[in-house]
This record gives sequence, structure tokens and C-alpha cells, in this order.
Amino acid sequence: MELEIFQVDAFTNKVFGGNPAAIVPLENWLPDATLQSIAQENNLAETAYFVRVGDRYHLRWFTPVAEMDLCGHATLASAFVIDEDRVAFDTKSGELVVKKDGDLLVMDFPSRPPKPVTPETGAAEAIGGKPTEILAARDYFFVYETEEEVLSLQPDMSALQKLKQGTFIVTAKGKNCDFVSRFFAPKLGVPEDPVTGSAHCTLIPYWAEKLGKDTLTGRQVSARGGDLYCKINGNRVEMAGHAVLYLKGKITLS
Repeated sequence: MELEIFQVDAFTNKVFGGNPAAIVPLENWLPDATLQSIAQENNLAETAYFVRVGDRYHLRWFTPVAEMDLCGHATLASAFVIDEDRVAFDTKSGELVVKKDGDLLVMDFPSRPPKPVTPETGAAEAIGGKPTEILAARDYFFVYETEEEVLSLQPDMSALQKLKQGTFIVTAKGKNCDFVSRFFAPKLGVPEDPVTGSAHCTLIPYWAEKLGKDTLTGRQVSARGGDLYCKINGNRVEMAGHAVLYLKGKITLS
């Protein structure tokens, strides 16, 4: 059996930037163990699979070690591969729609505002620095005073792996954008994710309220980096970004 595979850099307009995702179109679903093995072999933050059903697509996302409930950059990359003006995905997080707007792809995702939380013992120490707020939605959410603090963080990945919570957002107001962020998920096989769309389901409502504006620009300040053009729409958020093709090939399964 041969399967098509694409590798797309999402939230960037140049190869080697943004977040790389592997995209594998399928005619029918393969066993979950096979999907997970392909994701492990790809060894990227996410491998996405989609199956077309009528005029819609069923979409799933896998890290090298687990299936995820929501992923932004691999959704953007999947829409880029499908290349239609409007793509409707059915997912574990409900319907996700991606539309073309010039050379941007605009994603409609659920809003997940963070709430105050008492973190697990050792979580703040493992992340490092001196956060001014610790909140949570799906992910722990650490707020810092400055962009420099976010850039200088060197989390203890071994300590993070021992916590029950597996995903961590760190953020601050940006110098040349509205906000900056980083994202860590060592328990899921992703020590630092280059650009994390799903984290912006929490970042956007937080910073929209904090800054008193509905339209924002965000930058994930990982080594590769990526830019997102964001908007809050009630209980939904919009994230827009670019994507570029890096690789197209075949997977051979015996």
C-alpha cells in the first residue's frame, strides 16, 4: 500500500519557518495503531489524516505518542493541501472551518478562555521565571511581565514530564505585536512546539480582554517562530496564517 504524504510549514510564508506538519490524505481510515506508528515515524509535532465524506472532511491529529483533541497548525496545513476556498472539517472538537482570504488561510476555532487555577506542586518551578498569573484551560497558562522573560525561559523538561498536566503555554505582551507565546508538551513527545494554533484558542480571549481589542497579532517566539492574525468572535476565535509546501512523497506500507 502506498499513501501520499505532504509536509507543510504552517504559520509562515517561507520554508524552514513556522511549524512543520505531515499531512496524509486517506480514502478510508486505517487502524489507529497504524496512524500512530506513521506519526511516530514522521517524528513531527503533528501528523494529520483526513478522509473526504461528501463535501466535508473528517480530520484527526497525532503527535509521535498520542492522538490530540485539537491542533491548529496541522489543520491549517491540511486546508492548504486540500486547496479549496472553504474547507469544513469534522473533528473531536466539532466543526472547524478554514477559508481563503487572499494568501491567508483563516481558521474558525472554539474559544477556550483560561481561568485561575492552583497549579500542581513544582509546575511553576519547572517552567521557571516569575509568572504574574497562573491560569488554565486545556493547557496551563503562565503570564509574564515582559517578552524578554518569555524568551529567556529554559523549562525543566524532565520535571514537566512528571506532572499530570502535559501542556504549558507561557505568554507576555509583545513589543512588535500584541502578544508573544511559547508552548511546551514534553509528555506528548513535543518538548517545545514551534507554533501552536490550539494554544491561541486560549491566548486570544485572554489578550482580547486584557488589551480591550477584538483584533490582535500574535507571534510564537520559538526558534523557528510563527505569526498569527487573530480575532475574537464571541465563543469562537479566528486565526489566520500562511503556509508553504516543503515536501511531497509516498509512504510505503507492507
